[in-house]
Amino acid sequence: MKLKTLITATALGLGLGAAGLASATEVTHMGGDITEAQVLEAQQAWGEALVAISNTYEEEGIDAARALAEEIIAGAYGHEMGAVLFKPTLAEAPQTFRTTPEGALAYFVGHSDEYSADSGFALKGWQEVTIDNAAIFISGDMALTMGNVSILDADGNTTVVDKSWGYHLDDEGDLRIVLHHSSLPYSAEE
Repeated sequence: MKLKTLITATALGLGLGAAGLASATEVTHMGGDITEAQVLEAQQAWGEALVAISNTYEEEGIDAARALAEEIIAGAYGHEMGAVLFKPTLAEAPQTFRTTPEGALAYFVGHSDEYSADSGFALKGWQEVTIDNAAIFISGDMALTMGNVSILDADGNTTVVDKSWGYHLDDEGDLRIVLHHSSLPYSAEE
């Protein structure tokens, strides 16, 4: 998997933080060529990528972070297959939904005239990502996941987001993200 190789090399080269996975509570496998291990590997690579972009920004600045983010987006997301259904956690209307690589890049690293409200989610000093799946559903060449992603920053604060990913198996046998929906957990006010 190209993304995994890129992220592993980046993490080893920069001495970055970790990304971890908790086992899925429930896995439904309706047949096909995708394994649960591939899905978990793709999720872990995404977490490592977020940490890598954040640390690259801190150590080398925005140009290096942008270049790394472009490589990661090209390797992880399925834009070459069509529009990616990407709804980031903190995106504002009318740019709530990002279907292009440019929209994803702006969300992760900001510094975009077209997406001027984006401050760069991946530039927030993230140190560690833990993914806790509620369930994984695999059928044919598609896999869907839903659960929580906990992201630890440099000050020891954890941000938890609800996240759903959809993956499609490409012609090279790599999982590509074709759906990425993220939101803050609902909290009833008392």
